[in-house]
Amino acid sequence: MQTDDMTQETSNTGMLLIFRLDGEAFAISVTWVHEILDPQRATPVPNAGPFAPGLINVRGAVVPVIDIRHRLGLAPGASEDDGRMIVFEHPIECTPQKLAFCADSVEQVIEYDRSSMEQVPQLGAAWPQAYLRGAIRHNGELVILLETETTFAPAADRSVAA
Repeated sequence: MQTDDMTQETSNTGMLLIFRLDGEAFAISVTWVHEILDPQRATPVPNAGPFAPGLINVRGAVVPVIDIRHRLGLAPGASEDDGRMIVFEHPIECTPQKLAFCADSVEQVIEYDRSSMEQVPQLGAAWPQAYLRGAIRHNGELVILLETETTFAPAADRSVAA
């Protein structure tokens, strides 16, 4: 099972992939990321919920597409044809699974100092707290680190209103 970068590394630094949704900078650990693709149209799954409404084919593997915008309470994206798809691995019921989500853009991979991570204040945060690990400052901008354990967990729609 793949674990989060905070438990994998002993140093106080980590690597993050920064991407954008609605102009805001978000990040996940690069230890989760397999590849970044041009967007693909997802095949809708009948009766699927808003968490994973469709599937894509990634090198012969069927991969669920997570609607991260829905999860974070954002409006739907302008077009599936814009942006980039991030394919990553996430443990679901202790089994590593490939998943994908669409970002408006993917910017860069950065190294960050874990001790510089700040809490995202509950008051004024536009996103549900359960999905946020913290925030860092990069080039004068606030970058929101997603809590992958909750953001990509299928059961989260039942326990946290998005």
